[in-house]
Amino acid sequence: MTSPTDRLPQFVIAGAPKAGTTALHAALATHPGLYLSPVKEPKYYLTDGRPPPRSGQRGPGDAHSAQEWIWRRADYLALFAGAPAGTVRGESTPFYLYDRDAQQRLGADVPGVKVIAVVRDPVDRAHSNWAHLRADGLEPEPDFLAAVRLEQQRIDAGWAPFWHYRGLGSYGAQLRDLYRHVPREQVVVLRYRQLVDTPTETLDRVSEFLGVATGVAHTVAPENVKPFVADSPRYRLLAQAARAGAALGAYAPPQVWRQASRPLIAALHAGRAPRPRLPVEVRREVLAPMLPDIELLEELTGESFADWKGDTGRGDFRSRSAARS
Repeated sequence: MTSPTDRLPQFVIAGAPKAGTTALHAALATHPGLYLSPVKEPKYYLTDGRPPPRSGQRGPGDAHSAQEWIWRRADYLALFAGAPAGTVRGESTPFYLYDRDAQQRLGADVPGVKVIAVVRDPVDRAHSNWAHLRADGLEPEPDFLAAVRLEQQRIDAGWAPFWHYRGLGSYGAQLRDLYRHVPREQVVVLRYRQLVDTPTETLDRVSEFLGVATGVAHTVAPENVKPFVADSPRYRLLAQAARAGAALGAYAPPQVWRQASRPLIAALHAGRAPRPRLPVEVRREVLAPMLPDIELLEELTGESFADWKGDTGRGDFRSRSAARS
């Protein structure tokens, strides 16, 4: 017989959204010594044992998405019931790094938990985040900079964390607060560029951190890379339908809208176009308030993130992968 605590995760991939966490989850799932939860983002520690309140899910599609959160403890423990004996159990919820209550709950519930934090150039991450939501027809603002400027207004209105474009990239403050609940030696900080540019070495580093054999996990093509979809009258019409459908989907089982929306999402993605390069003046405005946080990140990690402070980003996953191959 095993106790419930024997079925809790021993590690989490805690962040950040749009920083390669889906690819890392898929790669670690290929390791026979690791067991990754069959639900990639259960979001359990974002909850306090109750359904997520609607007051924090007021952005387009938020309420529908919140229905998929696993908030009952029995359901969460069941995710790890199939873990073979001796494997190291883990799950991936990128918002754990950003949500301070989640940090506290995780540290208290699993004192020995190991945390993998993946960070990415915060402007590139924010732009990818915006493009992701645009691709699914949810982001109503066609201008990236305008959407960033709306962030505080949207937070005040109760839009969910995935809309917090700058906030999700404030890794220095997030790590500082995480270290209050999880000892530093139980945290590893990876860079998105390491996952893309040196995947074998990075997976070996993570395997060693988790105490399993190196040279076993292998990369898997990412499934969470959204296309860039250009604005057009056709796009706006489809996006309006997507937002209306997501709003109605909040009152139906989540799989119903997921299934029903597939043709609509496919039609949206058919308008894909090359992702335009971010103008220097836009990058500078988005980056400026984040520079002190980057300095804090450098102080906490002892690493240089000087490449994030310049006028040129590192690009999206597809372009970086193509350049490497």
